[in-house]
Amino acid sequence: MKKSVVILLHAGFWFCYLVLIMVILGVIYGTKQTVDEAKIENAFKIILFFALLPSAISFYLFYFLVFPKYLQNKNVFAAIIYSLSYSVGAAVIGYILVIIITKGKCRYEGEDASETGIIIFMSFITLVNGIIASVIRGFITFFDEIKLKEKLKHKNHEMEMALIKSQLDPHFLFNTLNNIDILILKDATEASNYLNKLSDIMRFMLFETKPAKIPLSKEIEYIEKYIELQKIRTTNSNYVNFTQIGSAINKTIAPMVFIPFIENAFKHTTNKKLENAIIIKIRIEEDSIHFECENKFNAHQKVLQEYHGLGNDLIKKRLRLMYPDKHTLLVTDQNNIYHVSLTIFNG
Repeated sequence: MKKSVVILLHAGFWFCYLVLIMVILGVIYGTKQTVDEAKIENAFKIILFFALLPSAISFYLFYFLVFPKYLQNKNVFAAIIYSLSYSVGAAVIGYILVIIITKGKCRYEGEDASETGIIIFMSFITLVNGIIASVIRGFITFFDEIKLKEKLKHKNHEMEMALIKSQLDPHFLFNTLNNIDILILKDATEASNYLNKLSDIMRFMLFETKPAKIPLSKEIEYIEKYIELQKIRTTNSNYVNFTQIGSAINKTIAPMVFIPFIENAFKHTTNKKLENAIIIKIRIEEDSIHFECENKFNAHQKVLQEYHGLGNDLIKKRLRLMYPDKHTLLVTDQNNIYHVSLTIFNG
């Protein structure tokens, strides 16, 4: 909610509150034929420190502490305890100020209420103001959460589209098709096999990434086919080391969570003749899925400037949307080895 609207809500409440106080004063003194100015002055002092100041203290204690710290976290018992404590505390402060300002003449117009009765009545007023403050804060929070969800949904859609578009890399498609074309002359059967894998990858990216969650086995199958297609570009059979530990049965995951990191690894690995130039591990446990990807690179090559580009930023944002407080991501860049460690927790 805009700051100006929040300020207007607060100003509107206090305006209405002051009007109510003035109406009460009007009722008290409006029926009297003669009015003692000293009593009116004393009454205004009492109203200021009896109704206004304690109410303001209670209002903002509820607004800034009770609601966000206890009510919003559904800690009802603590909310009740602190609400009563703050209300009574504000009332006591108000009562002490009334005693000081009026020099002990806190009763007026023949009132003979006890100190305890006055504090209880003031506590009730401050509690009501605190409840109103909680309602206002709750309304603002509810409105902000709705706007935030709409904004996140829109951004998530944009990122989903951007991720899908980023997977449809024309260079990857061109190079793969070109390599398959060359392979046809050498081994038509193997070329057909790779062409089927490319077809499966395209089908996966276009049709199977729409749900919020997909079977983990499909994601791993996609990764395996992607790696196989990338390996066409080198004669080094040990160029990539991919390992899966644990069973993917009955496990689900958001589609294409791992592949941007793997794509970056292939993009920035500068020497395809190295043994284990790229190492990819997926460890599946009962309560988590752990992904690791590391690749060797030449720090002096210009391509490295794009290493921390749009791909990684998008996947980090998407992780925050899809797995808020349910993932950890650690990226390191040391000794010409770029390492990504991602853990996604179930539940």
